[in-house]
Amino acid sequence: MQIHYNFAFFDEGSKREIRRATLKAIAIPGYQVPFASREMPIGRGWGTGGLQLTLSLIGKKDVLKVIDQGSDESVNAVSIKKLIQDTTGVETVEETSKATLIQSRHRIPEVPLQPGQILVLQVPIPEPLRQYEPSEMETKKLHGEKDYVGAWLMLFEKIMTYGSMSSGADHPVMIHDRYVMAPSPIPKFDNPKLDFSEALILLGAGREKKIYAVPPYTRVVSLAFEDVPFQVESFHDNECRQCGAQDVFLDELFDAENGHAYYQCNDSSYCLTRMNQQTR
Repeated sequence: MQIHYNFAFFDEGSKREIRRATLKAIAIPGYQVPFASREMPIGRGWGTGGLQLTLSLIGKKDVLKVIDQGSDESVNAVSIKKLIQDTTGVETVEETSKATLIQSRHRIPEVPLQPGQILVLQVPIPEPLRQYEPSEMETKKLHGEKDYVGAWLMLFEKIMTYGSMSSGADHPVMIHDRYVMAPSPIPKFDNPKLDFSEALILLGAGREKKIYAVPPYTRVVSLAFEDVPFQVESFHDNECRQCGAQDVFLDELFDAENGHAYYQCNDSSYCLTRMNQQTR
C-alpha cells in the first residue's frame, strides 16, 4: 500500500502557524517566538526545530542543501534530506551557492551566503540565559528589561577560570543592540558571518518550541569585554591537507599510521569544490 503525504509532510494549517511565528521572529530580530512544535518522525533533539521551519517554507522550485557539522553525508544530514525529498521531490545539492534553502546543524557554510538564500539552523537550547536563570518566566522578564548581567557574568567566570572566554561554540551575541541571542552551537569562527549577512537566517528549537531570526543586513555583535576582546578559533597558519585552504574552520585529525596530526576542511562541500577547481 502506498502512503501519500501532503507536500512537505505538514498539513497546510500547520505550515501557516509556523510561518506566522517565523514572520514575527523576522520582525523582532533575536526575539524567541513560541510556536506549537509538531510531532515529527525523528526524535526531539535531532533537528526537529530546523526541520519544521524547512518544511513550512520549502516550495516546489526550491533547491535544498542539508549539512551536519560541515558534512553533507552524515547520518543526521542524510536522514533529514531524505525525509524532505521524499515528501517534496525538490532538487538537492551539495554546493552552497546553488541552494536556495540550507538547513544546518552546528555550522554556517564557508561560501558566503547570498541575497535570497535562507539558512535554517537547528538549535538545542535557544535561551542564552538558561545556565544563569533556570526559570522561563524570569528569563522572559530579563529579556524584556534588557537585563543581561547574567550573560556577562557567565563570560567573566570563564575568564577567571580559564584565562579567556573559552566558549568553543554557542558564544552569545547581541542582535540589533537589543536582544542577547544564542546563535546555536556554531563555533566562534562562524559568529562574524551572522553580522550583516545577506541571507535570512532562521533558528528553530523543536524541543523548546521556539523560533527566532537574524534578518538580512542586521547588526550582530559577539559579547566581549573591552580588555578581553572576542576572538575566533586560530589554526596557527595550518592548511587543509586535501585542498590547501586557509582562513576556514579546520578539523584537527590524527594519522595513526604516520603518528602525526593533520588538518582538513570542516565544510566537506567547500573542500571538494576547491579540489575540483584545482584539477581542471
